[in-house]
Amino acid sequence: MGKIKCIVVDDEPLAISLLESYVRKVPFLELAFSTENPIEALEFIQNNESDLVFLDIQMPELTGINFMKILGDKQKYILTTTYSEYALEGYEHNIVDYLLKPISFERFYKSALKAQERFTVKENKEDAYFFVKSSGQQHRINFGDILYVESIKDYVNIRTSEEEYIVLDTLKSMEQRLPENSFARIHKSFIINLNQIKNLGSKKITLLSEQEIPIGESFRMSLLTKIK
Repeated sequence: MGKIKCIVVDDEPLAISLLESYVRKVPFLELAFSTENPIEALEFIQNNESDLVFLDIQMPELTGINFMKILGDKQKYILTTTYSEYALEGYEHNIVDYLLKPISFERFYKSALKAQERFTVKENKEDAYFFVKSSGQQHRINFGDILYVESIKDYVNIRTSEEEYIVLDTLKSMEQRLPENSFARIHKSFIINLNQIKNLGSKKITLLSEQEIPIGESFRMSLLTKIK
């Protein structure tokens, strides 16, 4: 991929200056925007192309955690904070890494490499994984192990060959996180792993695990196109 377009959001001008200088030193990063105001950052992201946010957690106008809740999976994040106890909560979102202040260039560069790897994985989408919070714990789920994802009111049920994970999330959000070349929305309530299809009928799909999943009429043509 090309350069990773970065945004720096921190209410401390010195912290912004430091991170800006670090971004400019890394060949595969590009500084797209920086601000002390998280509201300005939200507006920029809505109207411009960007990939990665270096985000301070504690800001008076809007906390970093709430910032991520608003944007969801539109961006990846590297959190910058003085307090390590916020790191676990951050990993419930689309977090690449967290940096404890004061931040050295060596530690910054390691985080940048993690981001580069994550974006490379996003492009390849093979043998990749993600983390979800279910039953009070963070679980690593390999994309290839997923059979289907089902919407259940305010939650989704991620069904793998071994277990199921009930996650507070939306099917639309899950669709954005899953590799589009391997997964397809086939119903208003279901996403399936295309590699798990055993046979395709007019109104349902049977998976290799023998589960039968209904096909929504409005999703059928896009599914057939993707399979072809």
